[in-house]
Amino acid sequence: MIHLRDVQKSYSRGGHSVLACAVDRLDVAAGEQVALIGRSGTGKTTLLHILAGILRPDRGSVEIVGKHLEKLGEAGRDRHRGRHIGMVYQTFNLLQPFTALENVLLGALFGRGAGGEARLRAEALLQQVGLADRMHHRPAELSVGQVQRVAICRALVNDPELVLMDEPLGNQDKATGGQVLDMLLQLASDRGKTVVMVTHDPESAQRMQRIVDLASLRADLPAEVAK
Repeated sequence: MIHLRDVQKSYSRGGHSVLACAVDRLDVAAGEQVALIGRSGTGKTTLLHILAGILRPDRGSVEIVGKHLEKLGEAGRDRHRGRHIGMVYQTFNLLQPFTALENVLLGALFGRGAGGEARLRAEALLQQVGLADRMHHRPAELSVGQVQRVAICRALVNDPELVLMDEPLGNQDKATGGQVLDMLLQLASDRGKTVVMVTHDPESAQRMQRIVDLASLRADLPAEVAK
């Protein structure tokens, strides 16, 4: 599902090149649920964006769901992400003028399209996460936990093979966040999805099948790294 080899990404800062992320090797099997942990500044979010195809590495091989993303242009990476990858962001990124159902359908636009089948998938997902009576409410009318569930449905609406999460519990209390994370992991497991989550929270990491510390992926990280 995921195969990374000798991947590096740097940024220019103050006229100097700063290494943001370095991974000698990372393999994640189909259906695995993996937490990526590490101290602040070791490049966890950068790595997640490389896995999503949002960023192209400066060097190395990035094979995701059978496609080498480092060989694709931006448009090709966008198409691959829309068809094969679902994302849950820390801030959820729901659009306020749209209802919960419409926000989920917006995710379908970048994958299989937001036609009648997509609407049925979106409605079924919202019902599964307990939002059958809230799907026509806008984000401002929902609790934080409900907003997170909408974001999860949006990530799953295209039936992606891979779900990527960036600190998905960062904006809510642990009890509510933990319940929703468990719900996501169960939904993903039922559908055979692979899940990779970046987190600073040890309790969230323990919910995953495997924990990977970025320090273990590259022993020679410099002292100065980008955030």
